[in-house]
Amino acid sequence: MASTLPDPAPRSRPPTSSAESAPGAGPTPGAGPTPDAGTTPEAGSTPDGGATEPPDDRPGGTGGRIEAHGIDHIPDAERHGSARELFPVWAAANVNYLSLVIGGALILMGLTLWQALAVLVVGNLFWTLTGLLAVSGPAAGAPSEVITRALYGVIGNRVNNAVVGWLISVCYFALNLSAAAVAAFSLVEKAGITADTGVKVVVIVVIAALTLTISVYGHAVIVRLYPMITLALGAAFLVVAVYVVRHADFSYTPEHRLAGVDLWATVLAGVTLVASGPLSYTTSADFSRYLPRATSRRAVAGWTALGGFLPSMVVCSLGALAATAVDMTDPQSALESILPTWFTPVFLLALVLGTIAINALTAYSAGLALQAVGLRIRRSVSVLFDGTAAVALTLYGLLVSNFLDTVNNVLQLTVVLLGPSTAIYATDIVLRRARYDGQALADETRTSPFWYRGGVNPAGACALLAGSTAAALCVDTVYTGPLATALGGLDLALPVGMALAGGSYALISRMPLVRGTGHRGGKG
Repeated sequence: MASTLPDPAPRSRPPTSSAESAPGAGPTPGAGPTPDAGTTPEAGSTPDGGATEPPDDRPGGTGGRIEAHGIDHIPDAERHGSARELFPVWAAANVNYLSLVIGGALILMGLTLWQALAVLVVGNLFWTLTGLLAVSGPAAGAPSEVITRALYGVIGNRVNNAVVGWLISVCYFALNLSAAAVAAFSLVEKAGITADTGVKVVVIVVIAALTLTISVYGHAVIVRLYPMITLALGAAFLVVAVYVVRHADFSYTPEHRLAGVDLWATVLAGVTLVASGPLSYTTSADFSRYLPRATSRRAVAGWTALGGFLPSMVVCSLGALAATAVDMTDPQSALESILPTWFTPVFLLALVLGTIAINALTAYSAGLALQAVGLRIRRSVSVLFDGTAAVALTLYGLLVSNFLDTVNNVLQLTVVLLGPSTAIYATDIVLRRARYDGQALADETRTSPFWYRGGVNPAGACALLAGSTAAALCVDTVYTGPLATALGGLDLALPVGMALAGGSYALISRMPLVRGTGHRGGKG
């Protein structure tokens, strides 16, 4: 199948050492090409000739230096680490407040406890897709924002990064920041300080500053810091688990049990809600691209998926269990009512820390997306720009209007784009057998093998349009699509959009007209 797609395999493969892999997963042979002139920045410069921070001999720099690389190709000599490092990166990002909210929401939607837990299992299985996408990172030595040029073409991918990469990431950053801010406001009040407008502004800015510091310093700091964050959050939520389990009603059923179409509509909505988390991480290659090319693909996929699935499943389940005992319409206050007084400040700090962890990853990827859109700026500058936009949205939403409610409604519809785009990315990895030429992907000229036709890959563009259109017709969230209406409220947007997008991409990629474009460096 790879023959239908442009130049998937590296041109040359000098030997490299294998990286540590998960138990039972052997290394994948092969190494990457020697960087061509101009594809990898020299010390003190970027691919566009701008200045950068000094490079380092560890992945992404060290804990004391800002990461030098942005969306440029990572040479094999600078690749280090093992796939196991990915577990705490994803675990820290999923022990958070929003997972509690999602779990509680399933009970509020009218599901029994065991129905809610079943929905959580199915929804969190989408982390396997996040793991699959991550294998493209070591293969290409590039972030997802660059690898997706293979899917949409050089120009088409700029549009993809502007919407799916940057805009959605900034909105998620704002929503997560608002959740952390509310917890921090309570903490300030408990310290005897009135949370007036000025204090709230300071709190939001401080949380954002801590988050962006991690994002700006980049990959090495994330890899070093997140194991400690995972342990700290794990300890805090273990205490939460003890008290939640003590109060939970394991035989809980709602007063009016759902049945028939209403039950299936709620189950589908719940799966979509849970799956929106892993589907929002179409950028998982951003955090695996510094691993050696020979790192086991199964190890990369496995540790990434497990790091997302396990903590998300546990924390979401705690939210569902808590909802059987307290009113989770206000999760923070509800949980405080069953936790010991001495632990409340620790709980609030954990909520803030968890949000910082997840937002640091979001801001990091948003910064890469902004570069991939075509802005010739340093990654550190792009991250700060993203953070400034998110802080502005948060301040406006919390202090001026209900704007964040509007953004939240819009994000409910992101499954219309995120589902199909994830399916297309995963299909491309399968078709290419995870073989990508990172240096060819870095080429944005008309001679690039990924220029296709006018800079756009017809297969990716048509598949995304088909999948998103079908999903929009099936959605039942902020509005009810015609197909959802015809089916009595069943929201099939996620499965229909993903199936049609992935299938269309595989089919169109085989067509002679598409197969001949951009092949092995030819012009579109």
